[in-house]
Amino acid sequence: MKSDDGAGGPAPHVEPRRRWSRWRLLASPLTRRILAVNLLAPVVLVGGLLYLDRYKQGLIRSELEGLATQAEMVAAAVGEGALIEGEFEGLEFNAETARQMVRRLAEPAKLRVRLFGSDGELVADSRFRLGANGVVHVEMLPPPRIPSWSDEVRQWWERTAHWLRFDRALPLYRDRPRARASDFAEVATALDGHSGAQVRTRSGGGLVLSVAVPVQRYKQVGGAVLITADGTNVARALFQVRLAIFQVFAVALGITIALSLYMAGTIARPIRRLALAAERVRHGQGRALLIPDLSRRGDEIGELSLALKEMTEALWRRMDAIEAFAADVAHEIKNPLTSLRSAVETAARIDNPDQRRRLMAIVLDDVGRLDRLISDISDASRIDAELSRAESAPVAVASMLDALADVYRITGGESGPSFTLERPKDDPLIVVGIESRLVQVLRNLIANAMSFSPPGGSIRLIAERSDGRIRIVVEDDGPGIPDNKLEAIFDRFYSERPEGEKFGTHSGLGLSISRQIVEAHNGRIRAENRDGGGARFIVELPDRGAV
Repeated sequence: MKSDDGAGGPAPHVEPRRRWSRWRLLASPLTRRILAVNLLAPVVLVGGLLYLDRYKQGLIRSELEGLATQAEMVAAAVGEGALIEGEFEGLEFNAETARQMVRRLAEPAKLRVRLFGSDGELVADSRFRLGANGVVHVEMLPPPRIPSWSDEVRQWWERTAHWLRFDRALPLYRDRPRARASDFAEVATALDGHSGAQVRTRSGGGLVLSVAVPVQRYKQVGGAVLITADGTNVARALFQVRLAIFQVFAVALGITIALSLYMAGTIARPIRRLALAAERVRHGQGRALLIPDLSRRGDEIGELSLALKEMTEALWRRMDAIEAFAADVAHEIKNPLTSLRSAVETAARIDNPDQRRRLMAIVLDDVGRLDRLISDISDASRIDAELSRAESAPVAVASMLDALADVYRITGGESGPSFTLERPKDDPLIVVGIESRLVQVLRNLIANAMSFSPPGGSIRLIAERSDGRIRIVVEDDGPGIPDNKLEAIFDRFYSERPEGEKFGTHSGLGLSISRQIVEAHNGRIRAENRDGGGARFIVELPDRGAV
């Protein structure tokens, strides 16, 4: 029993299909490209959102407005309670009263409040207390709490943000033990009678917000109040927004990666399967390893798999045809060669001139037969290549039949069969194809009909439209075709000739070549017997009359 590849013996070894793991999928260049393209947009988007500069500026403005309101309240209270007429001229502060008021007003808000006199000297600072041994610096500590993971992440982000230097354009905050009004631009502005605000950055990271307002009495500026606060509230609000964005991004990233891997699996994996199958076919590892059929996907990859599958099957059919054609050629050429060899060997042993002449006639016949075989074989082997290279063009079947009928009427002579042509008037019967090859088909059919036509017979050429196709019919008055040979006559080297015809006159390739040409034109050809006797060959070609 033969295997599927048409040769005897055991079936070829089938290489097991390699399984695709997730790691092999991630190693695919196509998968990496899909991931890169899909992840680029969310990564760029979240990078921009994490910066949040405009939102940050809004928070700072809101915080400064709140500090300005508190500063105005402190300035109004100090102006009423601690600002007095000086001994010489102008206004001055009662230092002790001012310190107590500043300390009392700063504690509930947990802010640092400093009071500067009109001369720019520091009058009071809520961070300093008078003790038995002098001035004591007081630092407000945050309430004790167990740090959560979000606090640790926020601190890490603040350190990272410091190194990234998002606030590199801001001035650096310097906390001197004995500050003066000249150390703060906003205080100088307040001493001129206008409120001022400033945002600074710490050397270790973080922001310091400050607002200065004038301390007035009867519209006269007697000093300035400076309120400073760190940017903890701003940083905390920004971090919460960033954390929410990061959480959404993490979910979106997971979904994007999952969808990208799914997309890569539906694209890269089947393409890889097709590539491996094509590679095995290229190395000739057996017909059992066919291209996988993915046509049920209903997409371009399914169409690709179907096209590759059909191409591979066509390739195997072509190889089978070449193998069978080579075997048929060897068989057909071997017969005349055997006859030639016998005639030459016999001629060398006899001396009778008549017998030698008969042997030489046999040799000439065999040489002629070989010449016809080689010519027809060469023509048959060139047809596929020529049909694939030649450009198709509109062909008028009516004009072609008119010319052929005229040629055979003139060259047929009085003893030849008569020719009649039936076709529609004023209809060119247009098909698209290669005119020279279509003429070859009709010549083969007409020559076949002439060889079987009896003396005085007739050959009828009929052209018509039928069911959207151009139908060409060649009929003769010969003996017809055996019913069991209606398909076999189109086989290569099949020859069933009329009685009395010299052996070897025809190679048996004419009808096979005709079918090959017609099928290359997306047509079909068949043979049948007429009711009144004789054979009928029918060629049907696609109607392209609109071309």
